[in-house]
Formats: sequence, structure tokens, C-alpha cells
Amino acid sequence: MKKINATGFMIVWMAVLSLCSGTVLAETKIGFVDTVKLMEAAPQAKSAQSKIESEFAPREKELVALQREIKKQEDKLTRDGAVMSESERTKLERDILAKRRDMKRTQDEFRDDLNIRRNEVLAKLQKDMYTAVVSLAKEQKFDLILSQGVVYSSDKIDITDSVLKKLKAR
Repeated sequence: MKKINATGFMIVWMAVLSLCSGTVLAETKIGFVDTVKLMEAAPQAKSAQSKIESEFAPREKELVALQREIKKQEDKLTRDGAVMSESERTKLERDILAKRRDMKRTQDEFRDDLNIRRNEVLAKLQKDMYTAVVSLAKEQKFDLILSQGVVYSSDKIDITDSVLKKLKAR
């Protein structure tokens, strides 16, 4: 979906107002699409979310295992640190520090990869939604479709459910 900034909104609003002259208004077909509802309800969004979760689950499990391992070593240091030799304690402290660094680096990479993947999926989903809206608008001969920035729309012009049906049919 294209976002409309304040200037764009004013241009659209002026276009709508100019269409409000008697016979032109009667011939103009306007619709509204709730993109938030589409993002929540579209089967493509649910499918993409589950695909991302399964794609990143193994890496998330690795992170959890690494956190547990670090916790075990920290517990051992707390519990046995006083009775360990200086070299054993120093070696364990260095090992814990190295694993914390590895974990932080791995978490950062995981978060970056996850965000990149989510953005790719979101871009595709937005493209699919846009295509469905334009297709429906052409099929049903709409003159104007609005989405963001709408304060109120009646059920008469809300075509969100129709677009959702179109997305489910894909």
C-alpha cells in the first residue's frame, strides 16, 4: 500500500470534495480498505509468520542452549569459585566472558537476519495486498480507493472484506 503524506492527503481530499458536485458524485464510486485488518487477517500474513518462525526456530534454540550453558558456568563459578585454584577460576571466567561475547554476537546476527527476513516478507505481502486492491477496484469499477488517514468510513464503502476474500482465493 502506498502511504499518503499530509500533502497527498490534502490533494486526495480536495479531489473528493471537487467530485462532490451533484451528478459527478452520483457517478463516482469510492471505497475504503483497512490495511491493518488485512495484515492481521490475510492468510498470506499468517503463512508468512509461521514460515519465519519455523525458519528461525533452530537458531533460537541454539541461543537458548548457549544461555543455559553460560548460566551453568556462572553458577559453577559462584558455587565453587572460592575453592578453585587461581588458574582454574581465571580459565572459567575467561570462558564465560568469551561465551557471553559469542552469545551477544549471535543474538545481534539473529535479530538482524530476522528483521531483514520480516521486511522481505512484509514487502511481498504489501505488494500482494496492493495487487488485490487494484484488481478488485478495476473489477468493480471503483473510481477511488482510500486506506490510511480515513477518520470514518461506512460499511457501504468499506471493501476490506472483499479484498480479504480475494487474498484468500490466491
